[in-house]
Formats: sequence, structure tokens, C-alpha cells
Amino acid sequence: MTLPQIESIALLVFMMGLFLWGRFRYDVVAIIALLAGLALGIVKPEAAFTGFADDIVIIVGSALVISAAVQRSGLIEAALARVTPYARGMRAQLLVLTATVGFGSALVKNIGALAMLMPAAFQLAKRSNVSPSAFLMPMSFASLLGGLMTLVGTSPNIIVSRVRQEITGAPFRMFDYLPVGLGLTLLGLGFLMLAYRLIPADRRAAPTMGDALDVTGYVTEAEVREGSPAVGETVRAFLERHERAVTIASLLRAGIRTRPRLETELRAGDTLILGGAPDMLERVIAGDKLALAGQDRPVPEEAKGDEVGVIEAVVTTDSPLIGQSAGRMRLQERHGVNLIAVSRAGERLVKALGEISLRGGDVVVLQGPLGLLPDRLRDLGCLPLAERPLRLGSARKQWLPIAVLAAAMLATALGWVPVAIAFFAAAATVLILGALPVREAYQAVEWPILVMLGALIPVSDTLRATGASDVIADQLAALARLLPVWGALGLILVAAMAVTPFLNNAATVLVMAPIAATFAHELGYRPDAFLMATAVGAGCDFLTPIGHQCNTLVMGPGGYRFGDYARLGAPLSLLVVLAGVPLILWVWPV
Repeated sequence: MTLPQIESIALLVFMMGLFLWGRFRYDVVAIIALLAGLALGIVKPEAAFTGFADDIVIIVGSALVISAAVQRSGLIEAALARVTPYARGMRAQLLVLTATVGFGSALVKNIGALAMLMPAAFQLAKRSNVSPSAFLMPMSFASLLGGLMTLVGTSPNIIVSRVRQEITGAPFRMFDYLPVGLGLTLLGLGFLMLAYRLIPADRRAAPTMGDALDVTGYVTEAEVREGSPAVGETVRAFLERHERAVTIASLLRAGIRTRPRLETELRAGDTLILGGAPDMLERVIAGDKLALAGQDRPVPEEAKGDEVGVIEAVVTTDSPLIGQSAGRMRLQERHGVNLIAVSRAGERLVKALGEISLRGGDVVVLQGPLGLLPDRLRDLGCLPLAERPLRLGSARKQWLPIAVLAAAMLATALGWVPVAIAFFAAAATVLILGALPVREAYQAVEWPILVMLGALIPVSDTLRATGASDVIADQLAALARLLPVWGALGLILVAAMAVTPFLNNAATVLVMAPIAATFAHELGYRPDAFLMATAVGAGCDFLTPIGHQCNTLVMGPGGYRFGDYARLGAPLSLLVVLAGVPLILWVWPV
């Protein structure tokens, strides 16, 4: 071996050691590897930052923004809400959740699909009186399997497509992954239905500040408008349709407040005083197209152009709000904020928001320009509570993100525009049309992942540029020459699956894909099957909570321990290998 090849392999071993050590986060490890490559001279200074200009960085970042817009729309939650009433048993509920997150991951990046459905898992677990851990790990594994079905489902597919384009001149297209991914997803879902009991039943998440806060008994005011599903519905039917997740404390009709009977028919123009938890109120108001109190009030001149948001706060004992109502205080006219919900411990509020006299200790939800809210809270003598996500009072555009995503996928599937252009345009469109606030878009982007990709791409390229990937591929080929083609393919799949927990799935593909392509060439095979095996192996880390963000995402909420993943994940990994190899060879003959 030449000195550059030795240095490249040593850099790879050093990088894997840092990932395994865990002392530094994966993006910092990538930066260290890039600096080491520059110091050794195997990464040229002019190529050091080319990774940040690579299409893959744009595609992954844009996909995360689109995922956040789809998640915010609530459309998938609404669809799930129509199905879950028919799923009474534990296994039926698990099937609904895993299938929804699995097939959702084909359209939205898998971590986005998982994040948007985790609240539904908590609701079903509470309703069924089981631990959320029974749902969360199977959902995470289903999201990994579902992400295998399309180009944008998971980062490894995007990277493998790029490597194929460099080798053959043609990338994998949007649905080239579908036959293999769909087969493995269906098998995996069946396995999860049978084997979910391998997860310890006593796992519970550690209590959080949100649990300690436990502010759930809010009341808010919403108007029934023309076109709402609630028009013509009785109060009984309205409550039953929403599974009594909210209450109607009182009803305002023609300026007269009444306590409605169950047989009272709702009309357009009625104002409902709704009670319940913030997420339930938000879901009912958004799903039934109700108009939240104050949502049409004008924004103060000095805050025009600022993003409107909401915040929870407690009324202090010396607040000027004490003894006053929002109507008397003229909060909007004087302070530029709206009172959209109130909670009072030990008391059920039935008055309209503008009529409630506030007391010290009341918890309020205020809506207004984010630039003004901190100052207004100080002026009003309110203390912000521990931050937790509230969408009550934020606008939803249900179908727009789905339509934009569908247009982007169609454009790439038909070859009209490159993937990077289509998804960058889609991300820009959801921002321009207001489907996702700019602040939330920046929060949705996983910057450490993008930094890792940008830093590792030039390091990965050195393996190929110095010929180090050829050396590694030669060693693997020597081992595989005595194996049939299915054994050689299985070797690559298992190698990618084994390395992923230590390198992160995106980093695994950056390292393994060039090796797999050279490996196939050494054995005289076409590279497609081996690249597909790399993508499958890198996308299927079922053994640890660190190889993929989805597994990490559910570890805390599910109360899992490190070893819990292997209990369910080891047999699933074996199933993927045993079924994946013949499936890949059938779809992509060598």
C-alpha cells in the first residue's frame, strides 16, 4: 500500500474510534476528521469545504423543512384520528401506529414522520392504560423500514443515489427503492405485531418539567364558522366525535351566554367556551375550522412583519391583571397581545375570555408578535413558564404542505428537475406561502447532521481518491471469492449494518458506498445491488439508540435502556438480512 492509502485507512480507523468512544458528538468527530485529513495532506485545502456545497446537504436540509411543514399541518394526525376509534386492542393500535409511521416515512423523512405521530402514541397508551414504551420502539423501527422505500425517506438513500451517479452517470430515482423497501417494510410490520412483547413492559419515561407543570384545564373561546363540520351538529355529537377530549363550558349565541344541553344544535356564528388540554383544544379548533378568539385582530404597527407566536405565563401576585378582565384591560389595543386561553387551579371557568377576572396564580396563554411578547410579559407582571410546544393560536394550512411535497416528488420522479432543486423549491414554497414560520424552519433543520455531511464528504472522497477504498474492497473481495453472489451481497449488507451504530447512518454510507461499488467491480458484478445493500444496511440500525436519530428520539420518552434495543432489534436485523438479500437480487440482478 502507498503512504496516502495507509493514511486514509488510518484516518478511517481513527474516525470510527472517536465515534465509538462517544466523547465528542458526531458532527464534532466529522470536523476533527476533516482537520486531520487536511493536516495529513490527503484532503486538499481547495476541497476542504466542497462538501457543504454538495447537493446532499441541500436535499437533507430541505427535506427536514418540508417534514416540519407536514407535521405542523396536522393532516396525518387528523387521518390517524379517524382510524384509531376502530383500533380497540393493543395489537390493532400498534398496527395502526407502525403502519402509519412506516408508510408516512416514505413521503416524509423518517424522523419527521416519527415525531409527528409520537403524540398519538402517548394518547393511545393513556387510553389503553399501557406504557408508551410498548408503542415507541416499534414505531421507531417501522420508521426506519419505511424510510427505505423512497429516495427522500432517509439520508442513506440520498447519498447512495449520489454515489451511483458518480459511478454510472445515473442516480437512483425517487421510487427505485420501492420494491425492496416495501417488501422489507411489510415483513417488518408483521414481525413487530408478533414480537412487541420482547420490550420490557415496565419501561417508563423519567418525569419532565412539563409533567411537573401539568397545566391542562384551559378554557378558550372559538367561533363556529360556515363550512365547519360542527355546523348542524348537536353538542352530544360534537363531544363524542372528539372522544370527549374537550368540554363545552358555555355557548354564546346572539350575545347571550347559556349552558348548552346535549341536544343543543350548533349553528354558524355560535361562540363556544371550550375547556381541555392545550393540544386537544388546538386539534379540535384546527380540525373543525373554528375561529380562535382574537385571531383576526390587527398586529401593532411596530411589530408588523414580526412572526406571531404564543407563550404560557403565570399571573404574579403584583400583576396589574389581577381583578381585571382582558376586555377591561383592552390587552390588544394597549399592549398588542391577545388572551387566548386561561387555566385556574381548582375551578372550572365558564365565562367568555373577555369577562374572566384574572387572579394571581392563573395560567394564561398570550398570543402576539414574538418580538413584543417578552416586554409585554414584564409589563403585565407575568412570568413565562417552562417552555413546551404550544400550537394553540397558530395557523394551520393542512393541504398545502402535502400538495407541495407531492409536486416535488412528481417532478423528480418524472425527471423534470434534479432532486436538490425540487426539494429546495418545495421548502422555499412552504415558507413563502406561510405553511411554516421561518423560525420553526430553522429549528427543524438538524444542523449537526448537515455539518457532519459537509465535513465527511471530502474525507470520504479521499478513500476513493487515494485508492484506499480499493484496498479495503480487495480484502473484502478476497473473503467473498469463496462465497456465492448472495453471500457476497450479504457480507456488504451485514458490514453496513454493523458499522452504522458507530458511524451514524449517513456517515456509514459515505464510507461504505464507494467500498461497495469497488467491491462489486472486483468481483465482476454490477454495482446496483451492492449499493442497495449498503443503503438497506445503513438504514436499519435496530441494535442501539445511537445509530439513528429515530432510535435516539424515543429513548427518553420510552424510558428505554441501551440493551432494550437489541432484544427486539436483533431478530428484526436477522429478518432484514435473510429477506433483504434475495429481495435485492431479485429486483437488482447482478
